[in-house]
Amino acid sequence: MLSRILFVCLSLSLYSAGSSLSCRWVDHKFRQHSETSLDLLSTMAIEDAEVEDTVAFPNHLYSHASRASAEDKLHFTVQVLEEAAALFEEDHSNASWEENTVENFVNVVNQQADGLRSCSHSAEAWELIRKEIRTHLMRADQLVSSLLTESD
Repeated sequence: MLSRILFVCLSLSLYSAGSSLSCRWVDHKFRQHSETSLDLLSTMAIEDAEVEDTVAFPNHLYSHASRASAEDKLHFTVQVLEEAAALFEEDHSNASWEENTVENFVNVVNQQADGLRSCSHSAEAWELIRKEIRTHLMRADQLVSSLLTESD
């Protein structure tokens, strides 16, 4: 049992190091990548182009996501980024965009999704650790309780 507790403590220290590194990415890199992807989209814009907005923006989806848990917000954002990247990976030969700019945009958006995914995995890892610690605490409580009943 002592070896399991030691294993959990070691796991906690490893996961906390990984977790803080992974989610630090959101604070430091996500905004930087967001600005880069928006800049790349701006350079792809066609000046004087008259484009009619025929599709309504899905405000209700973002409204719903804004009320979700942190984990669900991450998953939603990753899905949006993956869909955006997939859309720009399709045949866009009719557009007058520089291929290099499109490739850079897709790469940056994929990096954003990967970075967010790493935070999501660390949240899942913490849930596993929480469950493992709960099991250990319950077993320790049972052990102490058995000592109390033996001494009566």
